[in-house]
Amino acid sequence: MKLLQQINDPAALRNLTRPELHQLAIELRTYLLDSVSQTGGHLSSNLGTVELTIALHYVFNTPEDRIVWDVGHQTYPHKILTGRRDRMASLRQYGGLSGFPRRDESVYDTFGTAHSSTSISAALGMALAARTKGESRHAVAVIGDGAMTAGMAFEALNNGGVYDDINLLVVLNDNDMSISPPVGALNRYLARLMSGKFYAAAKNVGKSVLPPSMRELAKKFEEHAKGMLVPATLFEEFGFNYIGPIDGHDLESLIPTLQNLKHLKGPQFLHVVTKKGQGYKLAEADPVLYHGPGKFNPSEGIKPTVSKMTYTQVFGNWLCDMAAADDKLVAITPAMREGSGMVRFEQQFPGRYYDVGIAEQHAVTFAAGMACEGMKPVVAIYSTFLQRAYDQLIHDVALQNLDVTFALDRAGLVGADGATHAGNYDMAFLRCIPNMVVMAASDENECRQMLTTAYQYPGPAAVRYPRGAGTGAVIDPALSPIAMGKGVMSRQGSRVAILAFGTMLAPALKAAEALNATVANMRFIKPLDAQLVAQLAASHELIVTIEEGAIMGGAGSAVAEALAAAGIVRPLLQLGLPDKFIDHGDVQQLLAQCGLDAEGITRSVRQRLSLGEPRLVVNNQ
Repeated sequence: MKLLQQINDPAALRNLTRPELHQLAIELRTYLLDSVSQTGGHLSSNLGTVELTIALHYVFNTPEDRIVWDVGHQTYPHKILTGRRDRMASLRQYGGLSGFPRRDESVYDTFGTAHSSTSISAALGMALAARTKGESRHAVAVIGDGAMTAGMAFEALNNGGVYDDINLLVVLNDNDMSISPPVGALNRYLARLMSGKFYAAAKNVGKSVLPPSMRELAKKFEEHAKGMLVPATLFEEFGFNYIGPIDGHDLESLIPTLQNLKHLKGPQFLHVVTKKGQGYKLAEADPVLYHGPGKFNPSEGIKPTVSKMTYTQVFGNWLCDMAAADDKLVAITPAMREGSGMVRFEQQFPGRYYDVGIAEQHAVTFAAGMACEGMKPVVAIYSTFLQRAYDQLIHDVALQNLDVTFALDRAGLVGADGATHAGNYDMAFLRCIPNMVVMAASDENECRQMLTTAYQYPGPAAVRYPRGAGTGAVIDPALSPIAMGKGVMSRQGSRVAILAFGTMLAPALKAAEALNATVANMRFIKPLDAQLVAQLAASHELIVTIEEGAIMGGAGSAVAEALAAAGIVRPLLQLGLPDKFIDHGDVQQLLAQCGLDAEGITRSVRQRLSLGEPRLVVNNQ
């Protein structure tokens, strides 16, 4: 690590010779593998961007020149080369480095990313801002072939291609491997573009029919044949000067090409081809397995472990079982087959499986179109990604009261991925939509039952469930629903009634033991069990709501509204996630800091009771 230890900022990198840059790439890749194996994190994508990262910082005058990394889970080499090498041991841990670019972490992180397909829009904004201010800085967007499937990327290309006097470079990092296998017409187009079959055919024809003395004519013939067979790339039609594809691991190709592009005015597009997991054979062979591993021994690789069933697996099993029972079921994912637990479904029901690419808006309206024709679409989507399709959810599904089931994975805090991936807002933004049913699962079996309930409901319905393993509940294999809009009593106590939503049932029950409180598993955020709320308010001095979601507008707000609508006056304590973005860290640690563990709940309730509030009455009794 002799060279790497000397690089504390890109200025030092730019002082290296070309041979030294090759050695730096070797050291950086070795350091990266060793570091991520000790902390966990994204690996395959970062191994694939080592040379590209070095070349970009070598050619461009960062941070004066802006680099925007799409998604951002491939920025570990960037972090290491920009003064954060010694903090990599804290990656994705509480108080440590983020796994994604963050503007408040480094001046080299010019734009915060984590959701895909935003880079070109942001870089275009930066480039035009520089032009407006009379500054000559460059803006570079690095976007993967998976992220290029999203409409937002093409909106930005469409907008940016008309400005011929800006310093904008889009680098397509084409590794033919997003988190799930790439899909769609764009992927097929890029595959054809890279195959070189047309080019090779033209070249071979020229060589075979012309004598050696006419090689120059053969070369011109080859170029002419290229023009006839592939007259222009898609990106040139958008107004970008297209260069490529070139080898994204070859510094001798990358650096001169970037240097040339740096001196060209107008929107430029560089197509580089990389390999996920480059330099680590196990990750090269299985980039999905090594996409986001936990801690592991690099010499041994990732070993299978036996653990409790995850909520994602519960959904995947339910999906296959329900599809076997109903041939109208179709399953839709926006490029998250593995993450959403749909691998087995695709294998068993390939004709009813639809991966639409990283296109959440399209996924929801596509489901709406399916529902219009009598199919029963199930959209498997992370809570944080449903935010990207909010207009479609309201306008295309709920307004028409279409029968679409939403399986919301990663609801609540997600731990190491932090604020960008946390599903903290779905209860608040879903419950205000007419026709929507919203449920929160407290354990694995209830999750399965709620999925059946949502599927059988003849309108839009969502089931939220967390990342990771459940409580170990025994799962009933039957496809049984639960009563619509009805909560259930989980513990009978006195004075205090805790209304728990979803994952908060377990800590609520633990706190109730110390408080001798009543606990209700509310199950539904909408329709709320207003009758149960009124019943508990009539027999208890204090109502406590607890949810793993934003307090503002969430489930506790629904309870407050129900009490107000019924004319019931009763002290109400709302516990949930505060009005701030919550950083990455261990989930249980983060919940404890928010007062959502058993001790925090107990403490908050006792504090409220100690205020000596008068015993308010219901209906003047």
